[in-house]
Amino acid sequence: MGPRDVEFGRLITAMVTPFDKNGEVDYKQAARLAKSLVENGTDSIVVSGTTGESPTLSEDEKLRLFEAVRDAISGKAKVIGGTCNYNTRESIDLTREAASVIDGVLAVVPYYNNPPQEGLYRHFRAIAESTELPVVVYNVPSRTVRNMEASTTMRLAADVPNIVGVKEAVGSMEQVAEIISGVPVNFRVWSGNDQDTFNMVCMGGYGVVSVASHIVGRQIKKMIELTVAGKVQDAAHLHGHLLPLAKALFPPVATVANPAAIKAALNLQGFDVGGLRLPLIELPSAAQDALKGVLTHYQLDKVPTAVTA
Repeated sequence: MGPRDVEFGRLITAMVTPFDKNGEVDYKQAARLAKSLVENGTDSIVVSGTTGESPTLSEDEKLRLFEAVRDAISGKAKVIGGTCNYNTRESIDLTREAASVIDGVLAVVPYYNNPPQEGLYRHFRAIAESTELPVVVYNVPSRTVRNMEASTTMRLAADVPNIVGVKEAVGSMEQVAEIISGVPVNFRVWSGNDQDTFNMVCMGGYGVVSVASHIVGRQIKKMIELTVAGKVQDAAHLHGHLLPLAKALFPPVATVANPAAIKAALNLQGFDVGGLRLPLIELPSAAQDALKGVLTHYQLDKVPTAVTA
């Protein structure tokens, strides 16, 4: 079986990292959250992605998180490790170190460095060639400044067998359409924005790497399944219902950054994931009140509310 035969599924959750009252990683809560996500429809979990506040986590913390989540879900879902950053050598080293406890790699476009397209190609190719694990590349220009152009994604898809897909958060349906039409049929294109999922799946995308699936995973999964089954009108109705929530979870970046809103939503539900590590800060009280109002309009997934021994 080749890397592109590994099935990560249509609903992948980019999991938050729970912290305790002292700001330390709460591995027990991470394990409980991972179990809950799987119970509510998640097929694979991204651990230590940007939603997991990866820039503030040490390598040891990341490795412990990978192990905690792997052990918690016991093979019921795949673990995709956020092992990569803006440093190609560091990305390769952590990917190799984590190889025994993860099922795949999420590799983000290098932030701050702002490399040209050829630099992106060489960066991702070097990471992929250092491992036998399947690699999903991640384009999110709102955070990295540099947009990975469709031609670069298609080049990676054609040249590197274990680069199996892209999490595409460019926000341009024109670029998404170009990628979908230009990559091999076994190369997956996942939405990187919850509000874009319906449109992208209608265009031939495979699914989503979601944040909202922390609390409405079952409904997101149903929307994708309806779309794939050709029941587009029903899927569009569900998409329209979920859209205000997706927007509420990503307030204007001048106010706060992801994952402040989804952490607030989980805490409001009674599942304690703690706060955020600086330089990120918690959702302001006014925004929390607004989010609480939005949440009342949804049937939320059940999450555990009490720590068990």
